[in-house]
Amino acid sequence: MTKKADFNADEWSTLVEAPVLAGMRVVTAGRGGTIRESMAMGKVYAAARQQHGESELLDALVSSPPALEPQRVGSSGDIKGAAQERLREAVAILEAKATPDELEAYRSFVVKLAETVASAHKEGGFMGVGGTEISDDERRAVEEIAATLGASAGSP
Repeated sequence: MTKKADFNADEWSTLVEAPVLAGMRVVTAGRGGTIRESMAMGKVYAAARQQHGESELLDALVSSPPALEPQRVGSSGDIKGAAQERLREAVAILEAKATPDELEAYRSFVVKLAETVASAHKEGGFMGVGGTEISDDERRAVEEIAATLGASAGSP
């Protein structure tokens, strides 16, 4: 089992920030719902904490609130680029140091987070009537995140 102590500070920061950036990528993919989508991100972390013990690495990851260093996004505010970069870095780190099961648990966690954020706010419609659960832009963002991770997106 891989533990937090197996990573240096920069590696751990990458592993912690990548899911947050993935969630922010989905939040910024569509208009509206920012508060609901941000709250949904927190609920995914809380739910993962409840499943304590399935993965020691994931337990350590979700044991503290999600964190993001603003300079990671850069002055351009390119969340899409920052998310892709951090996700690739996180996968490379885990491929080198974690077990295949831990890597898969991380991938699943990040994809579930992205899907949950995408479905947190109904898109379109009028006063809550009509519209779609997930916008095309959000769906593309989730698929892009899954592809970057080397995972597959479910049907949120």
